[in-house]
Amino acid sequence: MHVLILGGDGYLGWPTAMYFSKRGYEVTVVDNYFRRNSCTELDVGMLYPIPSLVERAKIWHELTGQEIKVVIGDLTDAEVMRSLFDGTVEYSWAIHKKFSGIPETIVHYAEQPSAPYSLISYKHANITITNNLLVTNNLMFAVRDFARDCHIIKLGTMGEYGTPNIDIEEGWLEIEHKGRKDTFLYPRQAGSIYHTSKIMDTDLMWFGVRMWDLRVTDLLQGPVYGMVTEEASIDDRLKTIFNYDEIFGTIVNRFIVQAIADYPLTVYGKGGQTRGYLNINDTLQCVHLSEKNPAKNGELRIYNQIMETFSVNELAEMTQCVGREMGYDVQIKKIENPRNEAEEHYYNPTYQGLLDLGVKPHYLDNDSMKKMFKVVEQYKQNIRRDVIFKGVKW
Repeated sequence: MHVLILGGDGYLGWPTAMYFSKRGYEVTVVDNYFRRNSCTELDVGMLYPIPSLVERAKIWHELTGQEIKVVIGDLTDAEVMRSLFDGTVEYSWAIHKKFSGIPETIVHYAEQPSAPYSLISYKHANITITNNLLVTNNLMFAVRDFARDCHIIKLGTMGEYGTPNIDIEEGWLEIEHKGRKDTFLYPRQAGSIYHTSKIMDTDLMWFGVRMWDLRVTDLLQGPVYGMVTEEASIDDRLKTIFNYDEIFGTIVNRFIVQAIADYPLTVYGKGGQTRGYLNINDTLQCVHLSEKNPAKNGELRIYNQIMETFSVNELAEMTQCVGREMGYDVQIKKIENPRNEAEEHYYNPTYQGLLDLGVKPHYLDNDSMKKMFKVVEQYKQNIRRDVIFKGVKW
């Protein structure tokens, strides 16, 4: 089975590449280093240095004998995308340069992934919209033209739903209106330009499914935490990117770094904002099980990819408790919310579908958080306090 991973250098993309490679899949990854370049442009710190994508693929091959083919290219260029299907692709690194053939599965991570980034300025909003929509549109047309039976697994976000005052279903909602019933995509009300672009991604894919019988699974994922996966544990150089700044760092990762750096935990406003969360290892399970249970032609299958829900206050209190057990004087500081969002709200999402497929969750508790503390402690000297909070407002 040939799996093509778009955005294969990223926080989720590289662990996914190793995960599939270890299980015997033929893997090709594509990236243009957007995340790395943005971290340099914005001067936000990574917790530890990361080898280039080509270097990581070489290390993986040396340690395992498995090949992950690498393409460095910008997928907003339609011809770069189409080269991955028509055999004209130019590999930046591969043991065997021969075209691997049309992929059976495509995992689409190739997006600008940050809500704060999308609202730094109109320029960053434009980058977010053009990157995310052009990549998705180019992918949809390439699959239409070359590989209609290929299964697309697109990483969406729970942020597409917003925080409605009714239960959140898994992607779809049955509506009765004036005595008639129909099923529609669940109403979306995003709270950032990034999340709005993800709604548009879903709409593009839904168009392709309806018009051309494409096969799409949309994984609406909550914030992910962690950095250690089974595959990366064999060599520190294989660890994934880990950000702890306000722009690219997810909240659990940020809080743990803040606790170790003696930086008060930044709780925005009242701290009642509630979201669904999952461990990075559960992301890998979810993508793999989605590959093994693909959508049918003409089907847009949607899963809410979370394992449990927490409020910001609950995460801060857990971080404080664990940090103090480990000898850190962790303080919590509620600050004026730089975001335009509800700080107290109803939140009750359904997320049974992936559990039914067989996902075995890694739950967040004091013990699992303590393990994360111990990993981050190894890089304590690298933490830059000046990049933790930059105050992007919207």
